[in-house]
Formats: sequence, C-alpha cells, structure tokens
Amino acid sequence: MNPSLVADGLVLLHALFIAFVALGGLLTLRWPVMAYLHLPCLLWGIAIELGGFICPLTPLEIQWRLTAGEGGYSGGFIDHYIMPLIYPPGLTRGTQILLGLALLVGNGLLYAHLWRTRGRRSRRLG
Repeated sequence: MNPSLVADGLVLLHALFIAFVALGGLLTLRWPVMAYLHLPCLLWGIAIELGGFICPLTPLEIQWRLTAGEGGYSGGFIDHYIMPLIYPPGLTRGTQILLGLALLVGNGLLYAHLWRTRGRRSRRLG
C-alpha cells in the first residue's frame, strides 16, 4: 500500500467530513433522517473548533506522510489545508471560536426550521 496515497485519501476524507459538518444540515431539509448522521458529526465539529482540539485524522495523515518519506506539518487539518484557501495564513484561537459558533448558530437555525415545519405537518396529519 502506498503511504502517500493513503495520506491523500485521508485528506480527501477529512475534507468531505468538514463539508458534511458545515453543509450536511441542508440534506436534512430533503431527508430528515439524515439528522441522525449529521447531528453527531456536527457536534464533533463544534467540539473540535470550540475546544481547540485537533481531529484524530490529522496526526494519522501526518504519520502516513512521514512513512512515505514526505515532510509532516504542524497544526491541524484546517490550519494546513483549509485556512490558506479562505483566510490569510495563521489560524488563531479567535478564528476557531468564530468557526465553531458559525456552525452552532447556522445549523441551530436550520434545525429549528426543520423542527417547526415537521411539527406543523405532524399536527395537520394527526
């Protein structure tokens, strides 16, 4: 197994997970059962951001990169791959907190809307 490809696969998996955390709530508008998958992922993402933790996929990817003879990197996945795409270099603790709060508020509003609309439908049918 090529360690470099495994590391690249972990990066892709990590990026897809982050996209699902950030936008997966939109899937619940069409398929409410997706909330059972999205809510735990969302809570994990919020905990990572607000708690300042590093996702376990990050050190795993770094280890695979080192095994492949590539240089590792410091910091977390978001700091290394995502932040340079959307923000100037350097993830600050304040930015992490803002990202966590944005996930919490944005998805809180979305789930409140879903709960209200589903509740109205249930009352009309019952």
